[in-house]
Amino acid sequence: MIFLKDFLESAEAHYFVGYRVHYYLFTDQPEAVPNVKLGEERKLIVRKVPSSNRWQDISMGRMAALEKLTEELDNEADYIFCFDVDAKFYARWSAETLSHMVAVIHPWFYNYPREKFTYERRPESEAFIPADEGDFYYAGGEFGGSVQEVHKLTKTCTEKQSIDRAKSIEALWHNESHLNRYFLYNKPSKLLSPEYLWRDISAGTNEVKVIRFTSVAKNMAEVRPNI
Repeated sequence: MIFLKDFLESAEAHYFVGYRVHYYLFTDQPEAVPNVKLGEERKLIVRKVPSSNRWQDISMGRMAALEKLTEELDNEADYIFCFDVDAKFYARWSAETLSHMVAVIHPWFYNYPREKFTYERRPESEAFIPADEGDFYYAGGEFGGSVQEVHKLTKTCTEKQSIDRAKSIEALWHNESHLNRYFLYNKPSKLLSPEYLWRDISAGTNEVKVIRFTSVAKNMAEVRPNI
């Protein structure tokens, strides 16, 4: 919850400004949600979810929560994006990002060769990607697209996670591993550069000239259970 106020205030300044936007927040602490002034036709809807002692379970629970949400929004919204809230907007983010299925290149792997990607390599996992396959390494902390396409994605990933769970398997990077597997065989119609999800505003680079959205620096031991 310590990141939410900055996330929302920065989104109000940069994210689809002038458009109708509804933020859906999934949290186990709805009473702690800060009061942030939102613009016209913009509102925050809070959904309570169970707490967890493992950050891995929080990560993997995202797909099931989004699958249910996209079912509800089928006739109410055109597009949906999923974000981690331990991040902040710094520049314009708008209609240029819209497409049927949108992925973002992971900011740590955008200039790495494929053999360095941290795909799930165990064949027994439903997230398995063979060593000679794969186009990009996609970030699990951000994806989106039409409500219908995101529903297909989240439904598939939820089902694949359930199959793994029944075999006592946990993919290497949890929902991110399953997301990368999905995108391997269901190519994104739009691919965003790391300027749309950078690793830290203070992490300089020669390639990324404008940082639009970035993770914020944090002490993982303070914000993640069981680290």
